[in-house]
Amino acid sequence: MVKKFEGWECINGGLHCCGNLSPEPHYPSITRYPKGTSPEVVEGSEAAITVVFCVMGMTCAACAGSVEKAIKRLPGIREAVVDVLNDKAQVQYYPSIVNEDKIREAIIDVGFEAKSMGESSNDTSLQICRVHIGGMTCTSCSSNVESSLQSLPGVQIAQVALATEEAEIHYNPNIISYNQIIEAISDTGFKPILISKGEHISKIELQIDGIKNEQSMDIIQHSLRSLQGVETIDTYQDIHRVTLTYKPYLTGPRTFIEAIESTGSGCFRATIFSNDGGSKAHKRDEINRHFKLLIWSLAFTIPVFLISMVLMYIPGIKHVLEIKIVNMLNIGLLLKWEFSTPVQFIIGRRFYVGAYKALRKGYANMDVLIALGTNAAYFYSVYVVGRTVFSSHFKGSDFFETSSMLISFILLGKYLEVLAKGRTSQAIAKLMDLTPDTAMLLTQDDKGNVIGEREIDSRLIQKNDVIKVVPGAKVASDGVVVWGQSHVNESMITGEAKPVAKMKGEMVIGGTVNENGVLHVKVTRVGSESALSQIVRLVESAQMAKAPVQKFADQISKYFVPIVVVISFSTWICWFVAGKLHTYPKSWIPSSMNSFELALQFGISVMVIACPCALGLATPTAVMVGTGVGATQGVLIKGGQALESAHKVNCIVFDKTGTLTVGKPVVVTTKLFKNMSVKDFYKFVAAAEVNSEHPIAKAIVDHAKNIIEEEQNHSFPEAKDFVSVSGHGVKAIVQNKEIIVGNKKLMLDHNIAISVEAEEVLAEAETMAQTGIVVSLDGEVVGVVAVSDALKPNAKEVISILKSMKIRSIMVTGDNWGTANSIARQVGIETVMAEAQPETKATKIKEFQNAGYTVGMVGDGINDSPALVAADVGIAIGAGTDIAIEAADIVLMKSNLEDTIIAIDLAKKTLSRIRLNYVWALGYNVVAIPIAAGVLYPSTRFRLPPWIAGAAMAASSISVVCSSLLLKKYKRPSMLKKMEMNGIKIE
Repeated sequence: MVKKFEGWECINGGLHCCGNLSPEPHYPSITRYPKGTSPEVVEGSEAAITVVFCVMGMTCAACAGSVEKAIKRLPGIREAVVDVLNDKAQVQYYPSIVNEDKIREAIIDVGFEAKSMGESSNDTSLQICRVHIGGMTCTSCSSNVESSLQSLPGVQIAQVALATEEAEIHYNPNIISYNQIIEAISDTGFKPILISKGEHISKIELQIDGIKNEQSMDIIQHSLRSLQGVETIDTYQDIHRVTLTYKPYLTGPRTFIEAIESTGSGCFRATIFSNDGGSKAHKRDEINRHFKLLIWSLAFTIPVFLISMVLMYIPGIKHVLEIKIVNMLNIGLLLKWEFSTPVQFIIGRRFYVGAYKALRKGYANMDVLIALGTNAAYFYSVYVVGRTVFSSHFKGSDFFETSSMLISFILLGKYLEVLAKGRTSQAIAKLMDLTPDTAMLLTQDDKGNVIGEREIDSRLIQKNDVIKVVPGAKVASDGVVVWGQSHVNESMITGEAKPVAKMKGEMVIGGTVNENGVLHVKVTRVGSESALSQIVRLVESAQMAKAPVQKFADQISKYFVPIVVVISFSTWICWFVAGKLHTYPKSWIPSSMNSFELALQFGISVMVIACPCALGLATPTAVMVGTGVGATQGVLIKGGQALESAHKVNCIVFDKTGTLTVGKPVVVTTKLFKNMSVKDFYKFVAAAEVNSEHPIAKAIVDHAKNIIEEEQNHSFPEAKDFVSVSGHGVKAIVQNKEIIVGNKKLMLDHNIAISVEAEEVLAEAETMAQTGIVVSLDGEVVGVVAVSDALKPNAKEVISILKSMKIRSIMVTGDNWGTANSIARQVGIETVMAEAQPETKATKIKEFQNAGYTVGMVGDGINDSPALVAADVGIAIGAGTDIAIEAADIVLMKSNLEDTIIAIDLAKKTLSRIRLNYVWALGYNVVAIPIAAGVLYPSTRFRLPPWIAGAAMAASSISVVCSSLLLKKYKRPSMLKKMEMNGIKIE
């Protein structure tokens, strides 16, 4: 079905969006089409040129919104229209100001690929796969993987997140397979593990008992293929296991198990195989691997440290260690060589492998610095060993303790860093653990009576199952209450602490806790369709997306390591040449070394103290923690772009109905001007309004149902030639009469005279902040319906707080001027725009942007979607429509207006933390590198031994991660706390 609203088309059954929270697996999508494509003359003779781009990688209206925003920010853009359904962007621009290349670059900068339609392929079907990538150490690694993936044919967009060690790849399966993508990642030198592929698809592994031969597996495979909704089947004969991908809204694991067990005369038994493969398992394995490496490294390094630093000062042991074996080679030196060699080449092998693969691909990473530094120390020490073997008087100093301790400290730093990074994504882990392990499945007869119940694994729940939820238990899956009433604590999903009353017909969310009464819930969404899964996916996507500020670190990382290598070699050469030319006194050289060794130590210290990792982790870790904290507060922030834009907001545009007001209008008065019964009047009105989605229309229909009591099914007369006039009202033919229901402007547009009496009723309604709806039959006004929508609690206080934050508040509504002004006065908004159509709202927002404001738009309805897309930050009320949620950058799950303040405040604190991380990361390198190079040595004789430099390098990365983790201590703004306290006092 297609509905048209003044240049907009709402096409049902369109795309799936990971951030969408609607009950069905297919969601509506909105696309704006221009009313005309002919170029128009501007300021004289120059015409606007129209170009169409194929934009690859868009999955929902939020993607289209980010593309449209990026294009419209360019100077010289007349209009930009993005068609998410067909992956197209139509742009009208003035060629003297901007060109196609700049437009294409703007699209690419927000993460999508763009080509002119002449270059694009007709096939735009894309799939998405997520891959865990092990072994990345710094931004250079992630950037290299990302560029390698983006260079593959068929890959439209690739995002690689260093902090989560995951990649999300959008690709055309007709050109490239996910196996080829995995191979490409392996070729870059890292370890890829597939997490998931495709959308709308769930995956499950079944362990099967009773299989005797290959024929048994063929029988099972044939039985499963006959089931509706099954996508792929992979069988593993040797381990008696089957892996299936399927559409969860068509079938489910319980059906698979029943099909298997009914095959082959009941000799097979199937169970869900608990696969710990997932991100949690990868993270756990990585922590264990780093811990084992650290323990082994310490086992060999501690003896080297003791021999070098402790035992050499104990008289008896010192004598033993100094016993000569061959010429000047003593036992102590030989032992240090033996203990340090496994550390250098076995435990430190990962640095060699990482450095080799990086250099082979033409870039340098942290492994290159570590490999160069430790090799310089180790092989110089081997040179010393060789000299002692062949000389009877050589007394050189070795650096075996330097290379061993350096590797050990770096491994300790990596271990602590992995532990800290694991804590940054705890919000997702907590969300994923909300679903209960088991559920009580009810069996019903044809009349809906319960005839039995049994406990099942919650993973076996399928759509349309009826489950029983007892007091104190968690709801196992999303659904609708079909029997019983209770209160459900939804704080773990929405952040709202107050239990929500639930009765028959109410929706419940999987993972929430039933407080008191027993509920029977019919399951409507399972697996990846559930609200919890989609929230998790939205947060994961937010943490995957790079903030624009991350580009700063990416640019630095390209040149950081080569520059450090140059500085390191320059340091060594300068000190070495200075020593040879005797430009500094011999007293500067420690007694245990010569000028060459002193210069070498300075060079190695510079190489290992520099830390590109801290720069690479500064933004993603803060974004991860910030979006996770937002999720626990009931504020879903869709990535770093939204955070970065939200902290700049200095003007917020509010919709009225459902945003500043409760959104549940009710009919308060009805005034008739013709001799007809109220019942007949509402039959006509409801017949027309029942086709509209507007909250006021629903309020009128509900009121009509209460008046027409004798008709239980509330079937209204048929409305023909129904037309919805966006922002004004509706018109239709009902029982051969033309009925128009809408505002005053709609009547005037149809040349319908409004009587003085009707004008007085409308004016009175407006003074009482009510919306007056005029009803006409066959061109004559027959009545006025006054509808009231109460203000949301604390709306006035929220506007006041925003004003104190120097954020301008504006109200834009499709309602009449009188009602709009009355509501604005009550909440304290000075600037009002009323009787605005959807496209008018978007135009007004653009005017404010042109005036220099960074605009946030808060809305909840379909008619708010264009404005949400046009704004710098779109903020959707969680209880609003699915399309508004898709189009928004931030979703307020609790539908509380005060969460707008939390979203902006959290964005400011997150960006502040990112800046602090950058100050620390850059400041550390700016200060540490000169100190390691010896700038303080001439005046203070202070120098950093390489192993201490390595410890400092490891500490810098850990400090940045810990700095980001401090965001977990985020507290609501004190102004909100005062507002809540005042609210309690009033009650």
